[in-house]
Amino acid sequence: MSNYANLFKPMKIGPVDIKNKIAMAPMGILGLSTPEGGFAQRGIDYYVERAKGGTGLIITSVTKVENEIEQLKMPTFPCITLNPMHFIQTASELTERVHAYGTKIFLQVTLGFGRSGAPQLLDGPPVAPSAIPNYWDPSVTCRELSTSEVETMVKRFGEAAHIAVEAGFDGMEIHAVHEGYLLDQFTLNLFNRRTDKYGGDVVDRLTLPAEIVREIKSKAGKKFPVGLRYSIKSYIKNWGQGGLPGEEFQELGRDLDEGLEAAKILEQAGYDHLNADAGTYDAWYWAHPPLYFEHGCYLPLTEKLKQVVNVPVLVAGRMEYPDLAERALVEGKADMVALGRGLLTEAYWPQKVIKGEVERIRPCIGCHVGCLGRIFEGRPLSCAVNPAAGREIEYGIDTASEKKNVLIAGGGIAGMEAARVAAIRGHNVTLYEKTGELGGHVIAGGAPDFKKDDERLLSWYKNELNILNINIHLNQEVNKDVVNRDRPDAVIVATGSTPVIPDIPGIDKGNVTTATDLLLGKKQAGQSVVIIGGGLVGCETALWLAKQGKQATIVEAMQDLMLGAKPPVPHTNRSMLIDLLKYHQVNLLPNNSLLEIADNNVTVIDKNFNKQTLPADTVAIAVGYKPENSLYSSFAGELADLYAIGDASDARNIMYAIWDAYEVARSI
Repeated sequence: MSNYANLFKPMKIGPVDIKNKIAMAPMGILGLSTPEGGFAQRGIDYYVERAKGGTGLIITSVTKVENEIEQLKMPTFPCITLNPMHFIQTASELTERVHAYGTKIFLQVTLGFGRSGAPQLLDGPPVAPSAIPNYWDPSVTCRELSTSEVETMVKRFGEAAHIAVEAGFDGMEIHAVHEGYLLDQFTLNLFNRRTDKYGGDVVDRLTLPAEIVREIKSKAGKKFPVGLRYSIKSYIKNWGQGGLPGEEFQELGRDLDEGLEAAKILEQAGYDHLNADAGTYDAWYWAHPPLYFEHGCYLPLTEKLKQVVNVPVLVAGRMEYPDLAERALVEGKADMVALGRGLLTEAYWPQKVIKGEVERIRPCIGCHVGCLGRIFEGRPLSCAVNPAAGREIEYGIDTASEKKNVLIAGGGIAGMEAARVAAIRGHNVTLYEKTGELGGHVIAGGAPDFKKDDERLLSWYKNELNILNINIHLNQEVNKDVVNRDRPDAVIVATGSTPVIPDIPGIDKGNVTTATDLLLGKKQAGQSVVIIGGGLVGCETALWLAKQGKQATIVEAMQDLMLGAKPPVPHTNRSMLIDLLKYHQVNLLPNNSLLEIADNNVTVIDKNFNKQTLPADTVAIAVGYKPENSLYSSFAGELADLYAIGDASDARNIMYAIWDAYEVARSI
């Protein structure tokens, strides 16, 4: 703990004592609430697990204060005024259990989503401060809220405060002058064209958040803490277009000067903390930073915010490195560190830090597939690398009733996860890997500088397997002789996948390779590289090459990049990666197919049968992967406990490799 002493010092928000400076950042709990707007048992267990793990302050998922003026389909997120008695019944169980671990819990409440409301979540037309386009479907114009409707919504915050107190919450956080949601839309000149008391200059546009905090304090008492989720800077380059880190552009939203000035006004209005970040839906990757961001991406902003306000400043933004979190506190760039996805992947992050077990913290890889991506598919919140997230009790790991000998063929991520879970359950596990190194496709995937968290995940698995003392055989491929010799009770085939190689004239030429072999360093790229395939692998390979100064071109048969994947590449990751490709001058050729490969060029053809020839010192194939399941097929009908998992079953993404392995291994 001596290296992280500041993280574990107590602090106050208003009069509320908090045992350490580690907060759980608010994240939507789609799938973990009830149709009547309360917390489902899964939602309660989810938060309690983070309290058990040592978190000092939990800030809940966004909770609506009404569902009449702006209607969401239920159950999506909790709604505190929909059925107050039901909310109190479910929320009081949550607060009572969380308090047992010395953790404080603030309820995050929202005015609504406004132009940012996704059509699949709305149960009616989108609303906004003014008649502006919906973010997801700009052909739809949002209905402008009337003054009386806004005043009604303000009163709902007062009702929500009374209910929150009755339910045992220690404070509230307002969602949000942040991320371009409805309340933020009122504060931004770009979106607010009103002529009533809620429109005008920056002071007038802050009337609404000021009224909200005063209404809450009038109902819950002046000592009841009310914080604010706050975007210091919007990063809006244009409608629906964000500005990248380091990019020069004219800010159309809240610039830094206005952000600091507004913060002072909001503090004066009565807010007790600022939970600071950046971005809007137009620059969504700022509010939900994917793996292409540096860790601690908001610290340059919060450092300036700390100079103009006196209330505590919380900071998120990929802060899950303990050294980074401690340093932010020591250097005065924040007063508290808020972990979001870091606590999805590792509920016991605080305990592992304080026990000196930092290497045992399961890392977030910034993929968004299991969390934000699932929410927008209408699926319950979880985590790509922690399948039990959001279903902690019913989907945990129990000791097996009968100890078995389990053979695992393949040491990629799926094989390692299966070995880990089976060993925790008490089985005797033997893992075989035909190469000299564990990791499978993650080794290549972690090669780019922006994919170092993949390497951290791989290191975590190796460390866990070592602690569990799993019998690992490298450079040994499993065949029938091995299985017949070992006589296992169960066989898990995790033999992965191989790249799909299209049957194209010239595919066997010397300048042709796969994206995987380039990433692994088995082949070196020339100056001009044509990547065939605009999926995630092809796009990340192109960015990696462009950052090395290569002239990269992506040829993709579909109408745009990273379409058609199941599950889809999450919007925040996809939009940032496309912006990065353009920023680094990668040539993008959607609606084109590879026709022929020559020694130093390729010919492609578009949907209208127009051909063009592109220079290509190197041609990198990235059109997908096919399962390698010959071992599994060879045992079909012979073994009762035989399973194919991960890519050996269906070549998808890292989440399903881990989830398949977890499901099978926890059931053997």
